[in-house]
Amino acid sequence: MIRNALAQLTRPLVQRCKSTIACQAGSACQGSGQISGKKPALKCSEQIRGHQTIGSASLSVPHQAVKYVRALEEERLVEVEWGDGGHSHFPFTWLRDNCQCPECLLHSAQARKLLLSELDINTGVNVVEVTDESKVSIVWPDQHASVFDADWLKKRCFSSAARKATQEELFLNERYYWDRSLRIPAADFHQVLHDDKAALDWLLALRQVGIVYLKGAPAEQGQVSRLAERIGYLRLTFYGHTWQVQDKSNANNVAYTSGKLSLHTDYPALHFAPGVQFLHCVSPAMEGGESEVVDGFHMAMQLQREDPEAFHTLTSLLIDFTDTGRDYCDFMLQSKKSIIDTDEKGRVLRINYNNATRDSVLDLPLYQVQPFYRALRAFVDIMNRPQNLVTYTMEAGDMVTFDNWRLLHGRRSYVSRPDGLRHLEGAYLDWDEVMSRLRILRKSVHGDA
Repeated sequence: MIRNALAQLTRPLVQRCKSTIACQAGSACQGSGQISGKKPALKCSEQIRGHQTIGSASLSVPHQAVKYVRALEEERLVEVEWGDGGHSHFPFTWLRDNCQCPECLLHSAQARKLLLSELDINTGVNVVEVTDESKVSIVWPDQHASVFDADWLKKRCFSSAARKATQEELFLNERYYWDRSLRIPAADFHQVLHDDKAALDWLLALRQVGIVYLKGAPAEQGQVSRLAERIGYLRLTFYGHTWQVQDKSNANNVAYTSGKLSLHTDYPALHFAPGVQFLHCVSPAMEGGESEVVDGFHMAMQLQREDPEAFHTLTSLLIDFTDTGRDYCDFMLQSKKSIIDTDEKGRVLRINYNNATRDSVLDLPLYQVQPFYRALRAFVDIMNRPQNLVTYTMEAGDMVTFDNWRLLHGRRSYVSRPDGLRHLEGAYLDWDEVMSRLRILRKSVHGDA
């Protein structure tokens, strides 16, 4: 049963929580409120066989009122004072570029019609005033008129706090880091399929924690496709829309053997690796085959603290990955990736590591070869520490959904018998479609927030 709760994620779910969620853009403009330090989260009120149930809370933004507006000609800004006393500033050019009238905006698609070649990027304003409906009205020098809703403007405030809050609302970039103390969030498969709130709770937890367990799916093929339809569509790869993880003769992938799989992300041989993975247990192993996962972002931060030189090596050197064979069709893949991808601020974005498909081609100068091996071994050693590793056993009907850009997953060896073959069905999706569905579900469940 899913409880109403993505407002209070606390220690029972993630003991070592390293990040917080920013508050709503509506309260973040300068002078009109501070970003809260409270950690919204998953309230963990019930366990399902060692996993934690999930839930969410409403995100609501109060209706904004405009007290007054004025044009700051020298700064080329429109200043807005809000009813709560806060102030926001909006550049003339940006306001003209984002006029909401039918001539400038195709409302049915929320797409701009105004061409940049027709935009006067040095425009002034003739008149700016507040209407009776608490909207901001502007008349431009060419007599074109624009009217902006107060809520629309407030959400697009240019203050650093508002921008941070808006980006968090749009992308949910903050993560809850975890180690072996994690109790994996869990939900009911059929509720997720048929209830919008349950589906929203699932995707919010998937984004923030990186892994969610779904219980109660039928123990037969086709369930990963049913779940993918709840979001959008499956990612087609060289292994097909879905793929069967079984012990196979002449296996074209090490996953199709009964041996141990070391911790890895899937498909670093693709330049754009799938963002989300589903694995559904159709038939468990008779003996062995336990699954293992680690929080790759957490491991990368540990590496940065303990061995900054190794972290720099793995974020700066490009390593070759390859994958060759035949499945859905024949393939010969080649890519170059950093083991740890970071953004311009040094934040970890993606882990790219699969020892099985790491190429024997190592396109590095000789003096960098040994430092690379030393750095990679340091990272792998951190991942393999018992205090960082979460182990779980999948039973028939269980489905695990996880962030393939963040988590590294593996499997212990198992005993393969003709009368009891281990069988998992897998599928991929991309984060773009998952985040799209998350935003749609959030609007459906909670309104325009």
